[in-house]
Amino acid sequence: MELARTLDKKSLWVRINAYKYIYLLLFPTILFYIIFCYVPIYGIVLVFKTFDFSKGIMGSPWNNFQNFRDVLKNPLFSRAFRNTCMISGLRLLIEFPIPIIMALALNEITKYKLKRVYQTIFTFPHFLSWVIMASITLNMLSNQGLVNQILKFFGAPNNTILSNSGQFIALLLGTNIWKEAGWSTILYLAAIAGINPELYEAATVDGANRWQQMWIITWPELKTTVTILLILGIGGIMNGSFDQIFNMYNALVMPWADTIDTYVYRAAFNDATGFGYSTTVGFMKNIVNFVLLYSANRVVKMMGSEGIV
Repeated sequence: MELARTLDKKSLWVRINAYKYIYLLLFPTILFYIIFCYVPIYGIVLVFKTFDFSKGIMGSPWNNFQNFRDVLKNPLFSRAFRNTCMISGLRLLIEFPIPIIMALALNEITKYKLKRVYQTIFTFPHFLSWVIMASITLNMLSNQGLVNQILKFFGAPNNTILSNSGQFIALLLGTNIWKEAGWSTILYLAAIAGINPELYEAATVDGANRWQQMWIITWPELKTTVTILLILGIGGIMNGSFDQIFNMYNALVMPWADTIDTYVYRAAFNDATGFGYSTTVGFMKNIVNFVLLYSANRVVKMMGSEGIV
């Protein structure tokens, strides 16, 4: 038994040494996650404490779940929770199918160069930060912006997108589709690229047209990828796209655009609720995300499809 363990250890180090340069490339990423994702986990104890700067995290007194009671009775948290569910639900309903449709449509383009041009156009906005995207959008839609100047030229009233809650939610969905749909399409195109071309050749011989080939070959092969991304999307439904909303919302639309992430930011840095309170909100959000992820995965597997694990 000892001999077998020794041989296994030697074999492990031999394999590591054989791929040492790959591990070297992975090291910065591993180090990043250790420093910024795993080391801060010890701060989760703030959920159960009243934080005192002079005593530090571990020296602060326990508060008998007072943070949870403060969060649950705060109407601003209830509002942020409602808005997050609404916005994320609309994202899942409206935004999620669009990259799938785009991938299927791009796959039908037979001209290689034309397909690459479309992919580049659709993907480019992903590489612009939300600071830039929000600045462009807000400048175009502001009172003296391009859109209102055009409306004024034709004698039409000014737009109210930035001050109307319903229109602002539509703006959030539209700009997010503009920025991220093309990038998400790449995942589905990669899955489509892995389909055996002989299946399409056999279908063509059998007389199937392009629509029929898409329905009986492309979609079944793509369904597993769609299912996994749907599960992950449901599991992240409490994540309200902080970068986008924080850079675009204002006091007029805050009652309907304030999400848990923006609420946590204000609770931590602007309000006098303390770090324990904001940590509790984030902790509860992650618990809800975990429950949704686990439940979605279980439901998918019960329906006979392939889940995450």
